Amino acid sequence: MSTEFKLPELGENIESGDIVDILVTEGDIVEKDQNLLEIETDKAVIEVPSPVQGKIQEVHIGEGDNVKVGALLFTIEETEEEPPGEEESEATAEPAEIAVQEEAESGGAQATAPEREAGVSPPEAGAPKPEEPWASKVQPPSLGEQPVYEPPGPGNLVPAAPSVRRLAREIGVDIKSVPGTGPEGRITQEDVKKYSKQLHTQRQAAAGAPISTEPLPDFSKWGPVETEPMSNVRRKTAEHMMSSWAPVPHVTQYDSADITDLDALRKRWSSRAEARGGKLTVTAILVKVVAAALKVFPKFNASIDMGNKQVIYKQYYHIGIAVDTERGLLVPVIQDVNQKNILDLAVEIQELAQKARDRKLGMDEMQGGCFSVTNLGGIGGTNFSPIVNAPEVAILGVSRARMEPVYRDGEFEPRLMLPLSLSYDHRLVDGADAARFLRWVCNALEEPLLLALEG
Repeated sequence: MSTEFKLPELGENIESGDIVDILVTEGDIVEKDQNLLEIETDKAVIEVPSPVQGKIQEVHIGEGDNVKVGALLFTIEETEEEPPGEEESEATAEPAEIAVQEEAESGGAQATAPEREAGVSPPEAGAPKPEEPWASKVQPPSLGEQPVYEPPGPGNLVPAAPSVRRLAREIGVDIKSVPGTGPEGRITQEDVKKYSKQLHTQRQAAAGAPISTEPLPDFSKWGPVETEPMSNVRRKTAEHMMSSWAPVPHVTQYDSADITDLDALRKRWSSRAEARGGKLTVTAILVKVVAAALKVFPKFNASIDMGNKQVIYKQYYHIGIAVDTERGLLVPVIQDVNQKNILDLAVEIQELAQKARDRKLGMDEMQGGCFSVTNLGGIGGTNFSPIVNAPEVAILGVSRARMEPVYRDGEFEPRLMLPLSLSYDHRLVDGADAARFLRWVCNALEEPLLLALEG
């Protein structure tokens, strides 16, 4: 029997994508859940697995093609799957299932993995299973929260296949929040997609009605024009900027830091970062300073949940770094900045920036940010007002440092001054808060010992 495999719905309102790599050719034998192609959707490259076991009869797409959801990808001649033997089943069981089986054998557990996660007892034999609409079982996290993926472990059992967990990571869904509709509560790919859609609908509703746009005039009346479709990255950036700008009352605070001495130290120790494959930049230093500032000013490490009328204060310090690529702006996130030294950060920033330019960033590498830093100093400019990357409440913009005459000890001296711009969500952050936060950052750049004293 032949199966026509079409591009499935991948969640988060994804309508189309660009084919990055086709991993099989006609005549190849493939297993169920084996990856067949890589497709770039919005800002992430997602692997698409085969829904069946069989032989590739025909490939209907080529690398570089833009395909929509529902487009025909492959024709696959199905073959019957051989049921695994008892030994094979035990060897290939999911890590979560093995943990449950071992505990059950030792007398410590009698419930299935889904029941253990939910903290309930298994139903009595023969009891009818209550039927509820799928949507009624979904409780997406608050809008201010960022999904964080955690791998299965003894205290975090997830009844889902590796391909399902991978899909959840790539589209930014917390697998533990997805209710499973498969046998014994197992989570399927369809469950992840439905949950992602509902979460997206909730976010749209919270952001308010979409901004209406007036029809454009016919520009060709005044001269030659050329049109081209928006790329996935540009379209997603435009949508996110509109959704961030509409509900967030933006204010920008400006200041400048004297980094004359800091820059001398940076140049002095730059070889250490280069020896480890990184580059000791002002951005790397600023990321460490910002993480320390978030500890001193926890209001900036928060998100607003207007639906529940509450503020969510985060106890982790993940910083997003804006990276300019030929496809547009991408913001990879550095995890646990407070636990890393500046040399570690210099190496990680270099690696993530290169992955962004090479289209190798996964969606999970752009999730969970608490605060963002965007540095345009390498290009130029004196100041700018960055847009808050909601649901974060603030973003730091960095412009090009320049020598300026500064009055010190009765005379003017040439000093290297770094312009900084802090945009913030005025629903949570007041002007005085922003001024203190930005001044603390400037002081920490001018007096690095402040990091050890207060950070």
